[in-house]
Amino acid sequence: MALWKPDPTFYASPRDAVSAPPEKLAYVAAFDRSAEKPDAIAVLDVDPGSASYGDVVGWTDLPYLGDELHHFGWNACSSALCPYAPHPHVERRYLIVPGLRSSRVYVIDTKDKPTSPEIVKVLEADELAKRAGYSRPHTVHCGPEGLYLTALGGANGEDGPGGIALLDHTSFDVLGRWEVDRGPQYFAYDAWWHIAHDVLITSEWGTPSMIEDGVVGELLLGRKYGHSLHFWDLRKRRHVQEVDLGDEHQMVLELRPAHDPTKQYGFTGVVVSVEDLSASVWLWHRDGDRWAATKVITIPAEPADASGLPDVIAPFGAVPPLVTDIDLSVDDQWLYVSCWGTGELKRYDVSDPFHPVEAGSVHIGGITRRTPHPAAPDLPLAGGPQMVEVSRDGKRVYVTNSLYGSWDDQFYPDGVGAWMAKLDSTAGGFALDERFFPHGEAFRGRRPHQTRLQGGDASSDSYCYP
Repeated sequence: MALWKPDPTFYASPRDAVSAPPEKLAYVAAFDRSAEKPDAIAVLDVDPGSASYGDVVGWTDLPYLGDELHHFGWNACSSALCPYAPHPHVERRYLIVPGLRSSRVYVIDTKDKPTSPEIVKVLEADELAKRAGYSRPHTVHCGPEGLYLTALGGANGEDGPGGIALLDHTSFDVLGRWEVDRGPQYFAYDAWWHIAHDVLITSEWGTPSMIEDGVVGELLLGRKYGHSLHFWDLRKRRHVQEVDLGDEHQMVLELRPAHDPTKQYGFTGVVVSVEDLSASVWLWHRDGDRWAATKVITIPAEPADASGLPDVIAPFGAVPPLVTDIDLSVDDQWLYVSCWGTGELKRYDVSDPFHPVEAGSVHIGGITRRTPHPAAPDLPLAGGPQMVEVSRDGKRVYVTNSLYGSWDDQFYPDGVGAWMAKLDSTAGGFALDERFFPHGEAFRGRRPHQTRLQGGDASSDSYCYP
């Protein structure tokens, strides 16, 4: 849908985004692990002045079973203002929602009924396979010339390579495979960019057979999961350089580039080191005319009695942090790190990106801790901070507790539950909001995964002006 004036939720610069009005709704992907009920988009009231604050106030069931909704995104965002491929008159209206198990992609309209969004299009798995050669869509990012959809698997029964499909902004048709020359890249996960520098970065998890039934111990100890970053020429769609973090660093997942378009650095999280079960955060950056990556945060495993651990980690006698998500505030000051295994959300001041300083930590859930939320102090919680999303102004941080169905079941075999929490983040403090704790039946038997905020958030937009 075209507008006469740019969408007011498009921001030319990070500074403009930070000063914008706060979100009032959050959209959360919720999936049914048993595939007996359809997955859904839950709509939550996040306006502190509302009588229904913290409640699920809207719900949209999908038409099929077994999708396992994953990392969804907006159809358009601030990148539409970029000068080399401007589309200033599109609007942030549709959620593009991939099913990681089904390979379907849903287009959901939030404009006319923001608390009852409507499905307006479904891309079936065969269209993604036929036109792009991919399956298992994972992550959506809105670019200035189209929608970038990362996918873990190949098509027609092929396990890989994974890669990026490009979707049309308006029709949402699959245009085709993004890569012209993929070089050595085979594994896929996330993709992001330094849009003003024509640089795209991709990360690595594994192929569908390596992840869909849980972590495979032999592959992990054999150092077979992804452990590299890949750098691309964004305009030419060609692979430029691979940076290997070392095969002990297994599963290089979320990518969070600096929001300041004049900068060329960003952060990525590594789930686990097979040498000591630690997790880590790495900084990618320029080193002369090449790219480099430097480990800037290490989070050690915590010793634990093996009798209280799930089978997958019992032989190690320790709980790995399992850094499964990170998020960077729009002003590039705060990095949030989810430790899904230990049940902790860490906050770091990354004003100096080479030297992060821990500046807050909150425990909730965890494999052994089961830390409750202050709103329900007698309710032990499974899962931990997993997906993390930050408001544009950086004052609010939202977390959900489910990672991926089969991995939930491995690490929390007695049940992962379902909960969402919000933290208040200021220069003076970092703490859970006792008023915000949707959990249990609020999600109607589904597990909450990713969150998107009305009007955009810290991981949805890229900016072309400083």
